[in-house]
Amino acid sequence: MKSNQVKQGVERAPHRALLKACGYSDAEIRRPLIGIANSANTIIPGHVHLNTLAEAVKAGIYMAGGTPVEFGVIGVCDGIAMNHEGMKYSLASREVIADSVEIVARAHGLDAMVMIPNCDKIVPGMLMAAARLDLPTIFISGGPMLAGRSPNDPNGPRIDLITVFEAVGAVKSGRMNEAQLADIEEAACPTCGSCAGMFTANSMNCLTEAIGMGLPGNGTIPAVMAARTRLAKQAGMQIMTLWQEQITPSRILTPQAFANALAVDMALGCSTNTTLHLAAIAHEAGVPFELKEINTISQKTPHLCSLSPGGAHHIEDLDRAGGIQAVLLELVKGGFIDVNCMTVTAQTVGANIANARTKDSDVIRSLDKAYHAQGGLAVLFGNLAPDGCVVKQSAVRPEMMRHEGPARVFDSEDAATAAIMQGSIQAGDVVVVRYEGPKGGPGMREMLTPTSAIAGMQLDGEVALLTDGRFSGGTRGAAIGHISPEAAQGGPIALVHDGDIIAIDISAKTIALKVDEAQLNQRRSQWQPPEPKIKHGYLARYARLVGSADSGAVVK
Repeated sequence: MKSNQVKQGVERAPHRALLKACGYSDAEIRRPLIGIANSANTIIPGHVHLNTLAEAVKAGIYMAGGTPVEFGVIGVCDGIAMNHEGMKYSLASREVIADSVEIVARAHGLDAMVMIPNCDKIVPGMLMAAARLDLPTIFISGGPMLAGRSPNDPNGPRIDLITVFEAVGAVKSGRMNEAQLADIEEAACPTCGSCAGMFTANSMNCLTEAIGMGLPGNGTIPAVMAARTRLAKQAGMQIMTLWQEQITPSRILTPQAFANALAVDMALGCSTNTTLHLAAIAHEAGVPFELKEINTISQKTPHLCSLSPGGAHHIEDLDRAGGIQAVLLELVKGGFIDVNCMTVTAQTVGANIANARTKDSDVIRSLDKAYHAQGGLAVLFGNLAPDGCVVKQSAVRPEMMRHEGPARVFDSEDAATAAIMQGSIQAGDVVVVRYEGPKGGPGMREMLTPTSAIAGMQLDGEVALLTDGRFSGGTRGAAIGHISPEAAQGGPIALVHDGDIIAIDISAKTIALKVDEAQLNQRRSQWQPPEPKIKHGYLARYARLVGSADSGAVVK
């Protein structure tokens, strides 16, 4: 076993002495050492309960003959980090998470890994580490939060965190008072867990299951359910099977598995952030990944689930309806899934779904009754985004699938948000937020506050927002992000002036800046790269090393 390098032989007596100082017995030291990467903390609602799952994982490992070795992993709550300098650190934290897991696993000669993430960047960071380490690895996520109920309308539609963000816009526009906002604030997030809709955290947890790195149920069982704890115990037991059979991520994270994940992504209507994260995970796994492939899969894969923010259902509904395995089963009927891909069950996708079934055909629709004929995401190309940009088309109102309007240009999220809150944005405008990319931000901030304000003011059917930054999985409307190349690299978005006409055609997958090439060349000759916004600390180093959004914003 790999851990013998740190524990076997006369020369390793000092190493064994240190393990004994941790309380491990000789019998425990002789067994495989199974790392538990536990991202528990008391600042992220999706992570406050992870120690309970870690204890269940340990029990499972002991039951199956291994020795659990637990260590902590950092995390950022994107909701709490939103709309201030904290959001610059969110995407950047993904690389630190991947690096730190790699460091601990390699430094201590661990034999296998159990990853316990839940929220936005922790899941992909750990998946990147898993691909890099290529040790037998299994994921047990924390699970989704339950949706809330408005105290003013307990029989009305359920609410979630995005309801609160959009209510702020409603207050600013005079459509709601602060007392009503306070009621929503109290009720929107009733339990621990990752925020209740198909936002980034739940998108990545569902795709972890779809790609084969999590057990059936990992993506959807609510955080507060006993079934989640039982699944954690099962994951602890299953990692020993993976170790014994040496089923490693390189056997699971194949090109076919990534195609499966993208098909599920399209069927669920996942966050646009999945394009960044899948590209980064593929990079670590040595699997080719191009944005154009997203369109290829999206154009043939129907959108089967209408989940918040684009629909009324939440992840708890998806779980009751049959979960990710039922979605896979439906997609298999259309030939969209490779059933021969290996998974952490030590069986194939086909074997896993043998007993799956859809229990609610409104939550998980059949192929012939899909919500939309195409998948949830689209990648647009054009002279404004030569290397592509991404939109969650399943959350765009029909009247905004094609839009043409004058640009309102802002060089930061803060300036754009202030203009929106002050009522300066008019129907028909195309809000352009630039210098918020991976390098320019730095950190590629999410624009949930401005898009939620637009929606809360009921302008999401008349206003588009474009950025070289990102969007939360909770964003809805014509929100087009990841514009590449970014402004800080001299991309065309840096050349846009107020009043320029921008044409968006999501169905045609195009985005165009209607300025002639001669004028653009003149502007390009006058453009100067801005001074770095941050010159010291981690973000300064990150800005120097991070790549473009179209290739996953990976650090090289």
